[in-house]
Amino acid sequence: MARKRKARRSFGRVRKLPSGRYQARYPGPDGILRPADRTFATTTDADLWLAKKRVEIEEGRWLDPAEGQTTVREWSARWLASVAPQLKHKTQASYRSLIDSRINPVLGDRELASLRPITVAEWVAAMKMQGLSASRIRQAYRVLSQVMGSAVDNGLISQTPCRGVRLPRMPQTEPHILTPVEASRIVRNADAPHDLLIALLAFAGLRVGEAFALRRRDVDVSGRLLVVDENLAEANGALVFDTPKSHQRRVLSLAPSLALRLGAYLDGLPGGDDVLLFTNRSGRPLRYNQWRKAYFDPAVSAAGLTDVTPHDLRASHGTWVADRYGVMTAAHRLGHSNASVTTRHYARPVAGRDAEVATASDAWFQGHDGAYGARSGHGEDDDGSTGALAPL
Repeated sequence: MARKRKARRSFGRVRKLPSGRYQARYPGPDGILRPADRTFATTTDADLWLAKKRVEIEEGRWLDPAEGQTTVREWSARWLASVAPQLKHKTQASYRSLIDSRINPVLGDRELASLRPITVAEWVAAMKMQGLSASRIRQAYRVLSQVMGSAVDNGLISQTPCRGVRLPRMPQTEPHILTPVEASRIVRNADAPHDLLIALLAFAGLRVGEAFALRRRDVDVSGRLLVVDENLAEANGALVFDTPKSHQRRVLSLAPSLALRLGAYLDGLPGGDDVLLFTNRSGRPLRYNQWRKAYFDPAVSAAGLTDVTPHDLRASHGTWVADRYGVMTAAHRLGHSNASVTTRHYARPVAGRDAEVATASDAWFQGHDGAYGARSGHGEDDDGSTGALAPL
């Protein structure tokens, strides 16, 4: 009796190994025969795996296993080089520092395809055990997430391991919101010309780096305008002039008295439109830590205040403007492209304002007929108004 011939496989090959298990191999889109990433107990299991791999290739979901063998160190370097031109110098330096100090020492030699969510979770837990701040841990995770997301986008891995990882919570910190009188006291107690610089933080809402980068050409004394189009930042100890944080140029109106004082100060500066308004005693750009220790903190102490940072003045300005003129106006003054940033980080309730609302609401309540403001109808009130609450 003739032996029944075994049907030939239409895709891939299966062979029995000396161990008794079976190895499956398949041709990739490039025609190269590749082995499966594991062996199988039966030929049926191997055939099922080959069938799934064939569907992946036909649907365009197949990834070359060799790509996933790229290490985190190799890919993070390539990723950083590709995004660096779009980043600010300070951000570039921060990303490079996080990769070199936090990502590569632990994960750098791992293959991209070998990382799992548990791997990333253990990495995060280790940083927490080392006493690293929540902010630093979250920054490192954010960079790794971008690196791995790029690996997915470029077909090196099918999905990112940066998913479902619990990160440490950021401590809730509130800015110290000053009153305009308190801010003025700081200005009056600061040495010239740093009193003007502090006034620009408090009454124009500038970032410290924006104030440090101001040049003569940025001030229009007669028009009482200030152009903010540059920022001075420190990156790995080096001072770098760059665009503002939002990358957007903005023009601010100045208080008449502040514009006059700036004009008088400009008259005593050396010539040239590019000359910096504020420098150290050697005529060099200011450095934040040195400036704060030498000029800002002493002015705060002399004003009888404590726990005030230069950034608190900017937050205070945003709060004053938002309270009086609305969040959109505050967002423009602060240079935010999205007003939600202003609301989330800067604008805060002004002390006593809730009590003012309660007083106003009493007048609204008393102005209605009947108990608890009940009216006879839904039309106009006796005075012809609609009963809508007037704005504060």
